[in-house]
Amino acid sequence: MTLTLLLLFCIFTVLILNLASADFAMFTAIAILTLCGVLSPQEALSGFANPGVITVALLFIVSESLKRSGNLDFIAARYLGTTRRGGLSWLMLKMMAPLTVLSAFINNTPIVVIFTPVIKRWAERIQLPASKFLIPLSYATIFGGICTLMGTSTNLLVHGLLIENHLPGYSLFELSKAGLPCAVAGMLYMAFIGKNFLPARLDMQSQVEKNPKEYVIEMKVAQKSSLAGKTIREAGLRNLPGLYLLDIERAGKSIGPVSARIELKEDDRLVFVGIPSAVLTLQQIPGLVPAAHEMFEQDFAQMQTHFVEAVVSTNSPAVGKTIKESDFRKHYGAGVVAVHRNGQRILDKVGSITLKAGDTLLLFTDENFIDQWKDSQDFYLVSYRGDKPSTSPQKAILTLSITFMMILAAALGEFTSQEFFLKINLLQCAMAAVILLILTGCINGRELKQSFRWDVLFTIAFSIGLSKALQTSGVAEAIAGYFHHTSAFLNPTAILILVYFSTVLVTEFLTNNAAVALLFPITLATASHLGVDARPFIVAMTIAASNGYASPLGYQTHLIVQGPGGYKFSDYVKVGLPLDLLMGIVAITSIHLAWPF
Repeated sequence: MTLTLLLLFCIFTVLILNLASADFAMFTAIAILTLCGVLSPQEALSGFANPGVITVALLFIVSESLKRSGNLDFIAARYLGTTRRGGLSWLMLKMMAPLTVLSAFINNTPIVVIFTPVIKRWAERIQLPASKFLIPLSYATIFGGICTLMGTSTNLLVHGLLIENHLPGYSLFELSKAGLPCAVAGMLYMAFIGKNFLPARLDMQSQVEKNPKEYVIEMKVAQKSSLAGKTIREAGLRNLPGLYLLDIERAGKSIGPVSARIELKEDDRLVFVGIPSAVLTLQQIPGLVPAAHEMFEQDFAQMQTHFVEAVVSTNSPAVGKTIKESDFRKHYGAGVVAVHRNGQRILDKVGSITLKAGDTLLLFTDENFIDQWKDSQDFYLVSYRGDKPSTSPQKAILTLSITFMMILAAALGEFTSQEFFLKINLLQCAMAAVILLILTGCINGRELKQSFRWDVLFTIAFSIGLSKALQTSGVAEAIAGYFHHTSAFLNPTAILILVYFSTVLVTEFLTNNAAVALLFPITLATASHLGVDARPFIVAMTIAASNGYASPLGYQTHLIVQGPGGYKFSDYVKVGLPLDLLMGIVAITSIHLAWPF
């Protein structure tokens, strides 16, 4: 018990301080518990055979197929239109309602990745700041996710934990009895109250475009310069303090991003990016002179075709390294123009910035970058021109049809009896859908392998093992007993409120899946001590684990929109804290009515 408690404390510390990813922290704890005999190898790895984990993996494939079909963003762009009709409240509801429905059946991370650039361009067309819509985009996907079993990986994790503990799992729409009222309340709050707390702020690319001279310094290789014929490295134009060489214009053509092996020629125009004070360094380099004319807005507009905005994911190998240490330019073929974190541009020398998950990068790239990296799990591309319809409309229609049949079959399977029809569940429907997607060519083997979010799958699988350890070691029982003893004067409704808001608090600082893993066995044991049905307490914990809105750390989609929206941490607190309280009131009331003690 002491060892398990110590590891539990270590996991909390590591995740709160962001010292390691959730999957690695969970794996390390599971490994130690197994080596010390607290868990058997079978118990430690039981999560990998859990139906919930397998279902999540299969739904990742379905979501990837929809993402690659290319028509979701096209349909959304047509639906949103180009005119600004109605006030901000109407526009927000118009955007949020269909996304809430969609995210009830599709993983919310790809939805946010797909629609972030769509919403940004829509906001530009209707002349409103994108920051008024991107937090609502992230929130809308969560509103939908809490309504069905397949809406989030968290719901499927709890489903798997229930089965692991020989309790009935969730049906497809069971959570909607609490999730649907929450979704309606959340959309109304954002449209009529939350909108007042959303900032009108420029994103990183807009800031650069608005004032290019602050970031871009242009020099020219002089006639008969000693630099002519030298490579970039030989000329000493690498590792300059406060700036770096972004692009070279030669005979009217751009040859950036710039390799260190490129040889300079007379009259080359060199475009540097960095802090304004760094121009003094450039003026001290013999053979470089200020360009014949300044870089005006029209020059910068020509460069914008090469700009891509990307959010660093938790899976990126660059996390924890400086941009120079990660050899970013060589590895990705892209130069980093600027880095934003917590709504602020980092003013340090670009190469010395240590990257963190959630950082937004403004990249200067060539035309091949998007095709090469748009499906990478290293980061999420959120500003490339991806709103064109699928090159294969038949494949897109087929993908949508197979997904719709999967959802319909899973829904009908709940209401059919074994005597009249083969009773099927979501796992079986997802299996059939994946087979059909592969056989019809909607997704190939390479795309299938790229669809898996291994960090999420490993976190869920190891979470199940960790929950087992909390039970077998007696930690969950001890915490629940202490909790019951010290709150003996509280009735079950008061305990339900404590369970809900304790889960929200843990979610805001850790992750939703980690919160469920740690609190599930404690919640189960608490209900046992109270002598009441555990179902309402487990449902409260499930809903609460996704209902964290006051911190960008609480949900991955919050991090994805933080940079593109130019949001600060405080923006999430202003908008999300009242929403946390509102959702808690609605959820607890709904649970109390739908699952009486």
